[in-house]
Amino acid sequence: MTDVLRRGRASLAFGFFVQGVAFALLVTRIPAIQDRYGVSDALLPVFLAAVPILAGVGSVVSERLVRRVRPSRLLRWSQPVVLLALLGVGAGDRVAVLAVALAVFGLAVGALDASMNMLGVSLQRAYGRSIMLGFHAAYSLGGILGASLAWAGAHWDLALWVSYLSVVVLLLPAALVGSRWYVDGERVGVEGEGAGGAGGGVGFKVLLPLCLVMTFAYIGDSTVSNWSAKYLQDVLGSSEQLATVPYNVYMVTTLVGRAIGDFGVRRFGAVAVVRGGAVVAAGGFAVVASAPGAWVGMLGFTLLGFGLCVLVPQTFAAAGRLAAERDGRPGASDAAVARLNVFNYVGFLIGSPLVGALGDAWSYRGAMLVPMVLVLVTVVYARSFEAGPDRYGGGHERPRTADVGRGSNGL
Repeated sequence: MTDVLRRGRASLAFGFFVQGVAFALLVTRIPAIQDRYGVSDALLPVFLAAVPILAGVGSVVSERLVRRVRPSRLLRWSQPVVLLALLGVGAGDRVAVLAVALAVFGLAVGALDASMNMLGVSLQRAYGRSIMLGFHAAYSLGGILGASLAWAGAHWDLALWVSYLSVVVLLLPAALVGSRWYVDGERVGVEGEGAGGAGGGVGFKVLLPLCLVMTFAYIGDSTVSNWSAKYLQDVLGSSEQLATVPYNVYMVTTLVGRAIGDFGVRRFGAVAVVRGGAVVAAGGFAVVASAPGAWVGMLGFTLLGFGLCVLVPQTFAAAGRLAAERDGRPGASDAAVARLNVFNYVGFLIGSPLVGALGDAWSYRGAMLVPMVLVLVTVVYARSFEAGPDRYGGGHERPRTADVGRGSNGL
């Protein structure tokens, strides 16, 4: 394994980590943001929905951009924009400033998520073995740190701009320095800025099973992030303090599952890991829905972390692999990843309102059964994660002979 690959892997993992910190700092301080700008409860959902919608737009635009510029360059400059937009959210004093900052944040996050996963997929192919879950583990670690920093800022009653500025000052220079070693694994040997014309890539019909899996996974994830505390307190009768624990447990188990998940893929194959994750996640929702008390409910949220954590990274990896197998042109994998990334935000937008509406109209216990069924549908589509006989995964790792050439530090 070359030093270029190792440096590329480490720098990309740090990029995932930085994004985890930034996103957690935004979503965990929403009440403080609302208070700072005087946003009404009626208007707040509009602002919150705008971010994933614009992120979807950013992901679509990134598919076009990577035909002309390398994903590493797109990632290098979208990450600072995300961090500066976060600072703008904390430093503004008018609703118009908040709207602009969130719009920029959303568009940049879409490009950032897409380009990060493009590089992750291409690096995994260059390695010839599963490493994608490790990148998402770094994201989860960043999310835990970001949520902890948000708690500290709230606890010490720090102004938003103070909390955000300290993080941006530390992470922005480090991210720019680290970006020098990003590696466009599938772009080597291609002269010029872009991929030489990625074309249309694989069609939507081919990617549809993976798009559904991505959507269902994020419906499950948004259910936990938005409803776990309310469910534990209002349905299972926990204290307010105990109600804050399930999401923290979920984030920790997500980190642990992703940290060891690549070993499972190498040993048992992607199909088995995805099926196992879907079954464990469905079991977690079943436990939550039937829990007699708070501690059993927490066990359910723990199972959800272990189950859901493998689905998204493996879905990105499968899309990139499928595109490379069906369309060998440079950039086909990037186009597939960008298209799939849109359904990240679709699931995020659907999940929370869906559970809330079902909970109000029916019951919150019954509402938990809906994401359970959707996640379980993933078992039906698990064959879409199967690798070809000459690819990694499923016990068929290819030799690590890929010539990765030069990285992107010369851009």
